[in-house]
Amino acid sequence: MAEQRRSDRPGREASAGRRQSSERPQQQQRSQGRADTQRRTAGRSGRPAAAARPGLSRRTNEPPVPEDVDTRSLHASVRAELRGLPKELADIVAAHLVAAGRLVDEDPELAYAHAEAARRRAARLPIVREAAAETAYAAGHYDVALSEFRALRRMTGTQDYLPVMADCERALGRPHNALKLAREAERVRLEPALRVEMIIVEAGARRDLGQDDEAQRILERAVSVRPEAAPALAVARLRYAYADALLYAGKDSEAHQWFVAAAKLDHDQETDAQQRVDELDGMVIDYNDEDDADVDGAQPQSP
Repeated sequence: MAEQRRSDRPGREASAGRRQSSERPQQQQRSQGRADTQRRTAGRSGRPAAAARPGLSRRTNEPPVPEDVDTRSLHASVRAELRGLPKELADIVAAHLVAAGRLVDEDPELAYAHAEAARRRAARLPIVREAAAETAYAAGHYDVALSEFRALRRMTGTQDYLPVMADCERALGRPHNALKLAREAERVRLEPALRVEMIIVEAGARRDLGQDDEAQRILERAVSVRPEAAPALAVARLRYAYADALLYAGKDSEAHQWFVAAAKLDHDQETDAQQRVDELDGMVIDYNDEDDADVDGAQPQSP
């Protein structure tokens, strides 16, 4: 899920830490209640009662798992990672992961809630932390996402999270930190698609700092990447970013050319490159539902 980065919109501060601290007194009360029950039962039977297995009960603030969730849809590598958990616990975590993946595009906030439910039960599994990171990112909780991506980097040892970490820093209003991560990425070997993403984030951070000429220079230098060297969509995104920088600089004609070049590679319309081309061509269509209402309610005129 990490391949597609955020648009230029501000991050929303999450309150995961506050939720955890507010839940702690309730957890202590529940633990004390279980201990009292065990002591009373031990007095009758001579041995303590078995405690409920942790992670199986649902908290009141957790979303229920949809009834039609099929955990068999998980990738085999994910199922293999979950095998280290007890069977019942693994089934619950798997169900929340499926729900999170299903909802991340249409309802990222709910997807994040499902990923958090999985994380509470299996925080040591990288696949669970990745789901929490990706859904937090999609929901705009960039501080939470950054924390999770940092944890993933430590857990896995991979540098693949550097671009999205830099983007989170930028979303949180810290472009200098984003540039530090971009310099760090130059010292490691990122795969072409991720390298393109880092270039786009780096240029965006320069623009955040008011360094528009430098942002354009970074993109101009990178836009010569051939489609064979990186996936088509990655090159399309790079061309789109360069076109946007040119348009921002008032170079409409050059921007048009690069938006066209981006649209040619964006076969599934993951960007709005074709829409930007149409706008520059003067083919903007403002569709207003009120126009239909006027037409429907209009009375025919007498000849």
